[in-house]
Amino acid sequence: MESIHGGKNDPTPVDYLHPRPSLQLPTLNFSVQQVATVCETLEESGDIERLGRFLWSLPVAHPNTEELNSNESVLRAKAIVAFHLGNFKELYRILESTRFTSKDSHLKLQTLWLEAHYLEAEKMRGRPLGPVDKYRVRKKYPLPRTIWDGEQKTHCFKERTRSLLREWYLQDPYPNPGKKRELAQATGLTPTQVGNWFKNRRQRDRAAAAKNR
Repeated sequence: MESIHGGKNDPTPVDYLHPRPSLQLPTLNFSVQQVATVCETLEESGDIERLGRFLWSLPVAHPNTEELNSNESVLRAKAIVAFHLGNFKELYRILESTRFTSKDSHLKLQTLWLEAHYLEAEKMRGRPLGPVDKYRVRKKYPLPRTIWDGEQKTHCFKERTRSLLREWYLQDPYPNPGKKRELAQATGLTPTQVGNWFKNRRQRDRAAAAKNR
């Protein structure tokens, strides 16, 4: 099959990541490892919309469908896309039906599990959740063992993480998406958690300023 660059070789992940805008993407015939590599690259870039488009472009009858559907990187990518689309039912199905072995996957997927349940609870109650509300949600929807190694986890940020966030907040209380991703990598949090921390800190500072007037 011709690649999008007009050659006779099969397309590579690089071809997909840098397609010519004037040409329609071909039917992809990546190996499972190539698909996993593209998923990891797009996930790390934070371009979830493009990650979703790539997953949709995969042929339904892939030569290694069973292996593809059990690949941890691919399944993690599908879970992330499902979360960002608000398709929490599909997110829960993926997380509860697949045992993820990587601790890096555990951290990311635990966050998606909790954030999805928080969002559903907020929608049902019509208001933001407080710390007690979130605690009750966590008790009602414990982490599935597929994304949890059994160790007790704290839901409070470590002091090192808080110090780093405070330091950046003093420099810029309104970080852009790129800075949020950078902070997420430095702290082990997700960009959403970083954004929520900055939002809550700004609200506390405004409330304190209004009280002192």
